[in-house]
Amino acid sequence: MRDESAITQMGEIAASTVSIEERAQGLLELLDHWLPVDATWMALSDPASNDYTTVGSTGLAPGVLDYLDRPSVAQEIRDAGINVRRPPVSLAELPFAADELPTWAECLTPAGFREGLGVPLFEAGGPYLGMLTLLFGSRDTPSDKLRDRLMRLSPMIARGVSPMRSLAATARLVRGASAGAVLYRDGPTCPLPGLDDHAILVPESPVVAIAREALLAGQLYKSFVWPAEADAGANRHLRVTVLAATDASPVVLGTLLVGPGDKCRGLTPRELQVLGLLMDGRSNQQIATQLAVAARTVAAHVEHILYKLETPTRTMAAVRAEREGCYVPPQAPNNVPQTI
Repeated sequence: MRDESAITQMGEIAASTVSIEERAQGLLELLDHWLPVDATWMALSDPASNDYTTVGSTGLAPGVLDYLDRPSVAQEIRDAGINVRRPPVSLAELPFAADELPTWAECLTPAGFREGLGVPLFEAGGPYLGMLTLLFGSRDTPSDKLRDRLMRLSPMIARGVSPMRSLAATARLVRGASAGAVLYRDGPTCPLPGLDDHAILVPESPVVAIAREALLAGQLYKSFVWPAEADAGANRHLRVTVLAATDASPVVLGTLLVGPGDKCRGLTPRELQVLGLLMDGRSNQQIATQLAVAARTVAAHVEHILYKLETPTRTMAAVRAEREGCYVPPQAPNNVPQTI
């Protein structure tokens, strides 16, 4: 197979809309036919634990794949310094002998492999994504020609298995989003490329906890409003949008997007707060107790809420507010003036 033909096919696979696992497997099968290798392994890195999750392989037995998913393998990759921007590195070039590396001594050498080539995967200008490994039964050092091919192909391969591609495309559909974060399955967040960071998107934020709960429960979409900082002026709330990852990514849950709060049918900050408690099933008296106001004040707020949402009952108001994202979660800080 000529290089041009293989590169064209790889580009088509990388740009396809199938799942990450299908793209990864397609890329590896093409490499397996094109390059003189005996087995391949591709895994994505989880920023939370620095562990790896296999997304594709060729020529490896199930027992070998189970071993490669161990956290100790990720530690060996870090210790060897392969998870940085660098040319492909062979087993012979590592700072440790093969028999000093448990992955080789206990797994790969008994499986018949004598040499390997590690290719760190980085998107252009992006973070570390994971590792592509080529394995050989021969002890011969991989040729410079093979390394050059992989150097040219690695950005395309990285782009093909990057969960950021579909996340960024989906985020662009949310009008007015100015900040965003990627929520990883095991806890951390990182800024979404192309958008700003925001204080409410840090891992310990209650906004992240709410989003995580929704995504783990299988929700594909959730929208709510969150009190802005006290100095935000007239724009007292932010719009938070939670989107599940459309790719079947093994490490990413979805994205959190932040933009200016809309008018929410003209509801005041206090009415939004009351509405949030109402949606959580609180009675007027319970809401009054929590907000330290009179029950008649809450009743007046509820009357205004029903009027503005154009609904006759509290239940219908809750349904409409949930559908339109006019909801302040109970975890939100109380940033509204107590005189309202």
